[in-house]
Amino acid sequence: MLHFLSIGVVLGLSAGFSPGPLLMLVISETLHHGTSSGVKVALSPVITDLPVILVTLLVMVKVSGYHGILGAVSLAGGVFVLYTGYESLRTPAGAPDLPKEPPRSLQKGVLTNFLSPHPYLFWMTVGAPVLTKSLNVGPTAFFAFIGSFYLSLVGAKILLALAVGRSKLFMSSRLYLYTTRSLGVLLVFFAVTLFKEGIRLSGFL
Repeated sequence: MLHFLSIGVVLGLSAGFSPGPLLMLVISETLHHGTSSGVKVALSPVITDLPVILVTLLVMVKVSGYHGILGAVSLAGGVFVLYTGYESLRTPAGAPDLPKEPPRSLQKGVLTNFLSPHPYLFWMTVGAPVLTKSLNVGPTAFFAFIGSFYLSLVGAKILLALAVGRSKLFMSSRLYLYTTRSLGVLLVFFAVTLFKEGIRLSGFL
């Protein structure tokens, strides 16, 4: 259970702190409409991700006996995580450029996350395979991963909204920069494990 808990925390924090459309919207809504608006945007993945998770889990169950397919998925997940880690490592110093958006924070957060390719790529290549493994271990491992992932993901974005609400200089601070780059290093290590798993399942070793 601890294994899946730690994976959920690392992936959730990385997704929560990594620059992207949803994070930009969290900051923008916080700056323009207050901390509560930023928090509403941060909660949107809880609403939008459920159908994506169900579909990808169903697909993974169907192909669970095909090791070659699972190996290819794991390799694709390694590429996705490695790229995400690379993006985190090259996070630039200084505050990002923010879009100016009208109110309706929760609706905008849901729409932004639903139309972004990141949740689909994550759950198809990384999230669903980990969930499938956790289900094979037991319900405790399953809920440990899914719970820690969303607590970390949403919690990270809420913390950012609170920090930005208190200080508009937070996004250009060394703390944010070091946090994202440290998470990038962890993602690179996790990508390596996915590559190893993909190579094993594909029969190359």
